[in-house]
Formats: sequence, structure tokens, C-alpha cells
Amino acid sequence: MAKKIKDESGNTYVQKKPVYKRVWFWILVVLVLIVGGSALGGNKDNGGKKGAENKAATSSSSKVEKAVDKTSDVSSSDDDDYDYDDTTDNSSDDTTASSSDESVPTEYKSALATAKEYSDQQHMSKSGLYEQLTSDAGEKFSAEAGQYAIDNLKADYNANALATAKDYQEQQNMSPESIREQLTSDAGEKFTPDEANYAIQHLND
Repeated sequence: MAKKIKDESGNTYVQKKPVYKRVWFWILVVLVLIVGGSALGGNKDNGGKKGAENKAATSSSSKVEKAVDKTSDVSSSDDDDYDYDDTTDNSSDDTTASSSDESVPTEYKSALATAKEYSDQQHMSKSGLYEQLTSDAGEKFSAEAGQYAIDNLKADYNANALATAKDYQEQQNMSPESIREQLTSDAGEKFTPDEANYAIQHLND
């Protein structure tokens, strides 16, 4: 309740309470504090949100950079792992060889196969093989087919001469000189003198 006072003239006045003693003042102060605190809290929340957003943006940027780096590394690794083959393709050579085989007449191929059998099984000389292939009493191949077979046959004629010489020695008990003569004779095996010499030198090996 307001306090009444009188002045010197006898007039009565109501003495007003100081502002800080009024209830509404303190209510206003409390409201201001609450609003101010809320504002500060909001700023802090906004700051926290902004900080979180900044951190998220930084993290996303970092992840993107790492992903780009990994992609670059993978691309580089793929380039390193991939060996560029600059060597010349040999398929054309194979095709040429195949074409060459196909161009060989069947008679020539048969003559070569027959020559190989005689060389492996009967250890014949080069001249003996040719005569056997082309003779009327032999295989009757053409001279061209016989020559093709002799030219393309891979035979060790020294080894053939030695094998033939050992057959003569073991089966007919012939002397070395008789064996040499039989090996080189036109009526015999038709080996060359060098091939016969090789056979005689290794006869007892």
C-alpha cells in the first residue's frame, strides 16, 4: 500500500514506491533474464549446429577428396597392371606356315612319312631311302616326292650307319673292313665314306 505524507502546507500526498520495489519491475526483470537466456541458448545452439554443419561439411569434403584419391590410385594401378603388348602378332606367320603345309601335295607328305619309317626301323642311308621311295621295286613315288621326303627328313645318318654296321657284325659276324665295304657299296647300303668311318670307329662302343 502507498504511504501517505503531508507537506508543510498540510496537503496530503501519496508517496510512490521506488521502481525496484514494485512487483511488476521484478517480473519484467525476470522476463528479460529469461528471454536473454533463451537468446543466448539459441545462439549457442545455432553455433553448435553451425559447428556441426561445418564439421559435417569438412568431413564430407574430406571423404570426397579421399574417394577421388582412391579412384586416381585405382586408375593408376589399373594402368600399371595392364601391360601393353607391343610385340608383333605372329598369327600371320602361323597362317603362312599352315598355308605352306596345305600347299604340299599329299604324295609328298606320304613320301616323307614313308621315308621316316624306313629311317627309324631299317636305319637306311639317304641314297638308300631315295632309291627305295622311287624304285619300281620299291614304293614307286615320283622323283619329286622322293626328293621332297629326303630334303625334309630329319635323320641322323651317322647313327643309321652305326646301327646297320652293328647288325652286320652281330648277325653275320663280318669284319670291320667287310662292314665298311657293305656300308658304302652301291649294291649295298649306299652310306657315304664319312658315315661308314663313323660307324666303324664306334662299332665296339
